[in-house]
Amino acid sequence: MRSRDVLLLIVPLFMAGCTFGPKYQRPNVPAPAQYRGPVGTDVDPAASASLGDAKWWEVFQDEELQKLIRVALAENLDLKIAASRITQAQANVGITRADQFPTINGTGNVSRIRNPSNPVFPAFEANMSQLGLSAVWQLDFWGRYRKATEAARAELAATEWGRKAIVGTLVANVATAYFTLRALDLELEVSNRTLAARRESLKLNQTLEKGGAISRMDVHQAEILVEQAARSIPQLQKRIEQQENMISVLLGRNPGEIARGLPLVQQPAPPAVPAGLPSSLLERRPDIKQAELRLIAANARIGAAKAAWFPQISLTGTAGFQAYSIQGLFDSKVYNVGAGLTQPIFDFGRIRGNIRLTEAQKEEMIASYQQSVQQGFREVSDALIAIQKNREYRERQQALENAARQASQLSRVRYQGGVVSYLEVLQSETTLFNAEIELAQARLDERLAVVQVYNALGGGWQQ
Repeated sequence: MRSRDVLLLIVPLFMAGCTFGPKYQRPNVPAPAQYRGPVGTDVDPAASASLGDAKWWEVFQDEELQKLIRVALAENLDLKIAASRITQAQANVGITRADQFPTINGTGNVSRIRNPSNPVFPAFEANMSQLGLSAVWQLDFWGRYRKATEAARAELAATEWGRKAIVGTLVANVATAYFTLRALDLELEVSNRTLAARRESLKLNQTLEKGGAISRMDVHQAEILVEQAARSIPQLQKRIEQQENMISVLLGRNPGEIARGLPLVQQPAPPAVPAGLPSSLLERRPDIKQAELRLIAANARIGAAKAAWFPQISLTGTAGFQAYSIQGLFDSKVYNVGAGLTQPIFDFGRIRGNIRLTEAQKEEMIASYQQSVQQGFREVSDALIAIQKNREYRERQQALENAARQASQLSRVRYQGGVVSYLEVLQSETTLFNAEIELAQARLDERLAVVQVYNALGGGWQQ
């Protein structure tokens, strides 16, 4: 049988080749009908729309915060690392896919041979010239290389979704850090305002004490109020600079000052947060998509491992020119075509062990995917309840702060009227100061709950 006939028989077999390995099916993870959380004016878990579908600049409307997020998306080093990983995964797909096609090499050789005379043969000289092409093709009859390419493509897609997960987390981290910075600014403002007022009160008490109107004890108690306000300022200044340093790193910069926009109390917040349907979370959250694509890759690698049980068919061929002189090189054509088959017989359990390894890796990826889904449902439910309860807590804390302010004003009036001692003023002022600081923290928690639910719903990576 001629070599051409062999090719005509083998190539159709290759084209009709089959693949081995399980067909991928998404694991069954029961999704709740709606997220667990309160239903009211603040949160609507049953809404078909979702806050996670909104663009980040629609959720965070502070212009300075938007500028910070844009800088972070352009300069953050974690994102640059993720982009490099995508490039690596793309290259790996090309390398893996190349195994499905022939390898063709060019060959060339020029040599000169001279043998001295001997009793049998006379001396002679000869030139040898060769020029041609050689090819080797490992036929992917059992789908080994196709399954490997499928796994590489799935890993590439997983890497791309991994970058989206980093984008969403980065947007949430910048917003969280910015709101925390504005909360610290608010606490520092409260401390400075309180300190200024208490210093004026101390001066008044010192004047009254010199005139004999009050005792020295009242002056000492006024000094206590001053020091209580003053001692918090260095700590707040330290935390503010450290927070600015953290934001700078998120921006891919060296530590430095951070521009401010709206005060914390003026930051816009959505009056109601639509959660959307839990089933859509599987398609929106990047970490869940990444976990599923890694499962797809693990499933494909099982097929590649099983294909190693079967014969490997290879085609080889060379074609070119050969002559004993360069002038006559193209007058003499040569070629060689062949086919080979290699069947594993005994490998001390290597193939079987590799199959068991890939199957165990798939089981791990199934558990990881299910865990990612359950964790996603939990994070959304936690964030939804935080939205509602943090707002309720802020409202109660605001009422407490109003009551503490009125009590402080009344205690001063009573003290000036000689009804009570300055100890009551001390207690009421301390209560008011603590209430103002806790109200700033409550406002921060209310804003951070929006960031938390937005990130948990899979928002932030959409550009």
